[in-house]
Amino acid sequence: MKLTVVLPVITDALTEEVRREVTSWAAPDTEVDVRRITRGTASIESEYDEALAAPGILDAVREAAEEGADAVFVSCFGDPGVHAAREIVDIPVVGGFEPAVLTSLALGERTGVVTVLPNVLPMLHGLVRRHGLSERVSSIRVVDIPVLDLDSGDRLLDALTAQARAAVTGREADVIVLGCTGMLGVAGALQERLAADGAFVPVVDPTGAAVMWLESQVRLGVRPSRTTYMPPRAKDRVA
Repeated sequence: MKLTVVLPVITDALTEEVRREVTSWAAPDTEVDVRRITRGTASIESEYDEALAAPGILDAVREAAEEGADAVFVSCFGDPGVHAAREIVDIPVVGGFEPAVLTSLALGERTGVVTVLPNVLPMLHGLVRRHGLSERVSSIRVVDIPVLDLDSGDRLLDALTAQARAAVTGREADVIVLGCTGMLGVAGALQERLAADGAFVPVVDPTGAAVMWLESQVRLGVRPSRTTYMPPRAKDRVA
């Protein structure tokens, strides 16, 4: 299987780190290609950022399909451009939100998301409503750290632990989902910290969930339905 990862940012700051992370989750026979967009923003933290990144994302997804990719992961929890991309290619395309959150629904009654900044809360609440999950995704909290300042050190892990613990002890969540694909390599450590409090609470990594979700779709031989994701009608467009 050939998996293309589209980084919806104009900087190479995370490229190699994301490549290592995706490869660590992928099956041994999955070939991983990582590419970033050439027009857009340095990170996606608002609807404005999403709108600016969308044309570059769609270009990258189309190119990946033309070059033989079997599936595409748009590495952002906000799923920017994902639904539009499904209209123009005949392969599975996901972002970070759907695979992680839908996986979490099988692990507990209430899902809690811990994301980056207050700016992204309206975006994520909109995704929850779009998927009809308002009764199941009962908590979205923030660590108040910008995307480009995320790392796998103690600052991020401590902030995640504080917010996740508050969601669990407040009976807001039975499962925690990391609400940014830039939160790399911390899901296991956070899960261990929560388990040390006395009860096992699963923590879903959006990158791992997306990679394995796509591998499953390819193995199953399925792709997005053309009765939902209808190809755009031919007409003049300036992209």
